[in-house]
Amino acid sequence: MKFKGHFIWLFIILIGFGSSPCESQAPFSRGINLTGWFQVNSPGQIQFTRFTKKDFQNIKSLGCDVIRLPVNMHSFTSGEPHFTLDPVYFSFLDSVITWCEELNLYIILDNHSFDPNIDTSPGIGTILSKIWSQTSLRYKDRSDFLLYEILNEPHGISTSSWGEIQKLVISSIRINDKRHTIVVGGSGYNSYLELKKLPVYTDPNLLYTFHFYDPFVFTHQGASWVAPSMEPLANVPFPYDPARMPAVPASLRNTWIESNLLNYPVNGNVSSINHLIDIATEFKNSRNVNIFCGEFGVYIPNSDPTDRIYWYDAVCQYLENNDIPWTMWDYKGSFGLFNNGSDELFGHDLNTRLLQALGLNIPPQTPFSLIPDSTGFIIYSDYIGEKINDASYGSGRIDFYSALSPANGEYSILWNGISRFNSLGFDFIPDKDMSKLIADGYALDLMVSGNVPGIKFEIRFTDSKTDDPFDLPWRMGIVLDDNIVSWDKRWHHVHIPLNEFQESGSWHNNRWYDSQGKFDWKAIEKFEVSTEYELLPGRTLYFDDIHITDLDTAIVRNTDIVGVEKITEKIISDLKITPNPMKNSTEISFYHSGSDEIYVEIYSSTGQKIRTLIIGKQTAGNISSKWNGYSDDGYPAPAGYYICRVITSGYQATGKIIKY
Repeated sequence: MKFKGHFIWLFIILIGFGSSPCESQAPFSRGINLTGWFQVNSPGQIQFTRFTKKDFQNIKSLGCDVIRLPVNMHSFTSGEPHFTLDPVYFSFLDSVITWCEELNLYIILDNHSFDPNIDTSPGIGTILSKIWSQTSLRYKDRSDFLLYEILNEPHGISTSSWGEIQKLVISSIRINDKRHTIVVGGSGYNSYLELKKLPVYTDPNLLYTFHFYDPFVFTHQGASWVAPSMEPLANVPFPYDPARMPAVPASLRNTWIESNLLNYPVNGNVSSINHLIDIATEFKNSRNVNIFCGEFGVYIPNSDPTDRIYWYDAVCQYLENNDIPWTMWDYKGSFGLFNNGSDELFGHDLNTRLLQALGLNIPPQTPFSLIPDSTGFIIYSDYIGEKINDASYGSGRIDFYSALSPANGEYSILWNGISRFNSLGFDFIPDKDMSKLIADGYALDLMVSGNVPGIKFEIRFTDSKTDDPFDLPWRMGIVLDDNIVSWDKRWHHVHIPLNEFQESGSWHNNRWYDSQGKFDWKAIEKFEVSTEYELLPGRTLYFDDIHITDLDTAIVRNTDIVGVEKITEKIISDLKITPNPMKNSTEISFYHSGSDEIYVEIYSSTGQKIRTLIIGKQTAGNISSKWNGYSDDGYPAPAGYYICRVITSGYQATGKIIKY
């Protein structure tokens, strides 16, 4: 597949674009969807360290040559009317694309902005054109390892209507980028049945996609997001076996699911799978285009493991027999490559039988043994620490990348809109044995800031619940309030030895259990900041540099008021940067109500100072300055994301600049 793809691309380069509807061939063969990473509601919720370049190396070692990256693009914009994509998102995506280029891995940028239960709007073309125009402008000069997928699983809209919208989006991309492959598909959740209803596109560099989850009552048994919910359905066999068929759950009687179960003797077999994939193959041959299967898989919790593997073997074998590349859904998660209920550790928890069925390489697997931590570790410092997952819950807004006067580095955590029993949570993967750290005198060390007096919350560790039915997830915590921290909108250093934490009890199965002295430092599952106490509206908290350490040497170096709300109220107001995004220059203007020294500085996204625009004493009034896109050294700054900081009298206002 890969050789063939490169040969055809060479052929195109030599002869130019011909009259055939499509002369491109997918240059990859097999890969995975990297889910649960960029599928969040705002850029501030992206846990960038959830995956690292090492994970990409691991994926490649399995024999994969492509990654499909689902992204909630529409949630990463400024909204109407411009739908400007957030620079933080672009900064993270830049790194991911670079990793793939360095590893010779193809990456499909999949616009996964959809809700399975909400129909695709006929007016979606407006936002699609704007986000893809920005994206193609930014990445037009990147390597051919990058592909654009316009929209995942359009549905509730006819393919004829969707096809015309898709045509307009293709045109908006081609204004900026005439080189990168664009992935297109039909409506009906990217159904293979809808491919033939698409218009004949004249663009010669398209890749047509379809998804495959048939028979649906087998692949999605137990799925809660289906209407009606299939959670009660379990143990549907594949292939069909009348002796093993479950009864229809009461809640699913007289529904389309019951109808599918009644037809399962006909549809629940390999022959039926092959026939359905043939529909996609026939489209490929009739249109003389290339296709790939962007998603396929079986939901783990309610399916028989042996039947699940049998299905994968049948589907992959037939896709490859028909020269159809694929990206399975997903890598880690409820459809993934790892053993059910495991920590999903690459060297310990891979489902080797599944890898074999997929035709992937099988790396050595060893039993996992939890070793006590002997040194400290980072929970948060600009990013959540590696092998730690965001486990927050509640109604509050969390931004892990607030650039408003961080204590150190580039970012801090902003948490506001907080209600009682909300949690800022960090889940250790795998669990941690901290018994040696507490014996050696280690402490929790962090920077914290709050905006009003009276704030009170608990910081705590929670241990793991064992298989013992009488064991509970016990908590070991301490309360932070006005007695420990002055909530004055400034950073404060907190250093609490682990041996000063006290067991506070356990909450399990909607019931509270008082402390019994059973907390286990050898099996720590989470670290949490929890609002166990009543909070009035308007509370805002900031956290930075959360460490487990044996040193008490941290110093509060940033004495600024934390947060734009204070800055704009007292000293600086009406900060504007126009135009933004900028091409050649932009004007930075603001109102200064004081009479003192002002510094206006431009920083790169990595925290390097690029340019100082104003230095000196200024009287009250409107102040403005232009940045021509050059550094202090006289060199043009590259396209990217920049931070503008206006600094005066201990106050700081921050703005974001996008430079094309």
